[in-house]
Amino acid sequence: MESYLREELQSLDLTKDNAQELKLQPYREIFEFFIEAFKTYKPLLSAIKNEYEITLDAQREKIRALEPLKSMFATVSDKCTQKISAFKKEENAKIKTLMKEKLYLLKLIDKMKEEKDSLQAQVNKLQKNVSEEYLHYRNECDARKLLLADLNEMRSQQLEMTLHQTQDIKSEDIVKLTLALKIARRDLTKAQVELNTMKADYGDVVPRRDFESQEKKYSDLCQQTATLQKDFDQLQKEYDTLLEVHGETVEERNRFYNELQQVLRSSTPRPDWAKCAGVVPGGVDRWRFLVEGKTSNQLVDLLLEEMGAAVLREQDVFPGLGKGDKVPVYLRYEGQVKNRKLNKKTVVNILKDLWKERISAHQQTGWQSSLPEFFLSYLQKRYGDASAFEMAYSIYESIKLYRSNHVMSLSYDILTGKVDEGVYHGLNQMLSNLLKELTAIDSSNSGALTSKQFNLALRAAFPLKSNEHIQELIEASKCKAESTEDLIFYTALFNEDAEGNTEPFVVKVWNQYVTEKQDYLRELQNELAHVIEVKVDDLKTALYAIDPTIDNLTMDKHIYLAYQVPKEELEQAVPLPVETIIEKLLAGDIRRAGPLPEEASRPTPEEGEPRDHDYY
Repeated sequence: MESYLREELQSLDLTKDNAQELKLQPYREIFEFFIEAFKTYKPLLSAIKNEYEITLDAQREKIRALEPLKSMFATVSDKCTQKISAFKKEENAKIKTLMKEKLYLLKLIDKMKEEKDSLQAQVNKLQKNVSEEYLHYRNECDARKLLLADLNEMRSQQLEMTLHQTQDIKSEDIVKLTLALKIARRDLTKAQVELNTMKADYGDVVPRRDFESQEKKYSDLCQQTATLQKDFDQLQKEYDTLLEVHGETVEERNRFYNELQQVLRSSTPRPDWAKCAGVVPGGVDRWRFLVEGKTSNQLVDLLLEEMGAAVLREQDVFPGLGKGDKVPVYLRYEGQVKNRKLNKKTVVNILKDLWKERISAHQQTGWQSSLPEFFLSYLQKRYGDASAFEMAYSIYESIKLYRSNHVMSLSYDILTGKVDEGVYHGLNQMLSNLLKELTAIDSSNSGALTSKQFNLALRAAFPLKSNEHIQELIEASKCKAESTEDLIFYTALFNEDAEGNTEPFVVKVWNQYVTEKQDYLRELQNELAHVIEVKVDDLKTALYAIDPTIDNLTMDKHIYLAYQVPKEELEQAVPLPVETIIEKLLAGDIRRAGPLPEEASRPTPEEGEPRDHDYY
């Protein structure tokens, strides 16, 4: 892992704006490997990872809160431009003054440098003369000491000879004194000459105190000049930065303006949906309830459903489809079939009871029949053979019409063979696991969780969902009237209204399930793009390529959905086109088993740090 970390860090392009995020990516994935490797500490490490992720979400919320400041930036930019112009005029005058002062100081500095060089030359000359005089005086001192020693020796000799040679001593003393006087006069003359020489040499020398004072003034002036130059450079840098920001702001303003003009040209006025209240049963109140929180596309579907329901209520009988093999078993009837004119709520209740009986039968005896066969036997058992086909046709026409209700639309797709039955059970299992996670975190059994707890439960139930999908689920949970900014009543998210319609939260979970399955199969289709006829081994290789952590059981399930043959006969399975494979898998309960390949092959980054695909 250390070598992999070094390789990943060396391969990163650190010149990008998000270099730090890219750099943290390898560390995050290493942490995920540790979580998977150390099973004992996995809950604690996962909790740490989740806390980091919550912190990241909070920081992203702050970033989103700062987005509205863009509109203020244009006004601030104009003000800054005016201030810059004023500053520029003011600073130009100051800069001219500073330049004049700088030129004056430079001339003064050059003059002082010349004076300094002159003084330095004089000092060097004096130092040389002083060293020569010091050597000369040292020699004189040594000669004087020798002379004194000779004089003392001669005085001692004179004292010894005093008694015997008084006259000779007197004559000798006069000679010595004369000699000493001559030597003293000669020394005096020499010293006078040297004194005059020193006065002549040092007459133009400046005192050290004045020299140090001038040197200090020169140092202060140099320091002031450096400070002024530094301030000038800083002002120039800030000015250039403001010019760049101003240019970027102008470009961004122009781009936004062009986009606005383009949107204004291409947009069309919204239809007045309130006009539909007069033709929809239930009047204005029911129409307001139906259209709440729906998009224009959903409103069109809703209006078509209401119109179709009105037509369906006026129809008394259905024409039988016959008993051909292509007709579903629950619709194999010849002649006229009475329309029971079931309302939406009744159909939803029957379908829920059908699925409950289906699951109960599976737990007792296993999958002994397909859902269409079980549907017919269920109706015959509950309503009798005579009314079974009437109920079957009435239910079939209703669920074909109401596509906005997920229970009815999914039941229709499964009964007609467009979707595998496992999709319904997979979705129910997904919602059941989510409710278990929410209930487990709710230690007080109050039916309400904080946003932080709700976030943790979502990540525990959906570990592979992206940050965007988790945020969408949180926002959908807050659409409930009882929910607040900091408290979410999760039990109300799974309720249904009188017509069997689910809450926006459950609808969002279903829509994300469909979107994630489509994205997964799109990756598989891209992986098989170079293959014309897909063999079993080709499909396995492609599945391992896009989902490396897939287990054998899930792999066998996907292979069976694609080829519809038992595991023992896979070797003789006929190769199929890519489009056929994707179509069959799209009808089944297909989900990603693990993270994306690039994340599975690298250590997982730490919790709370940005990822390339934001999968957990």
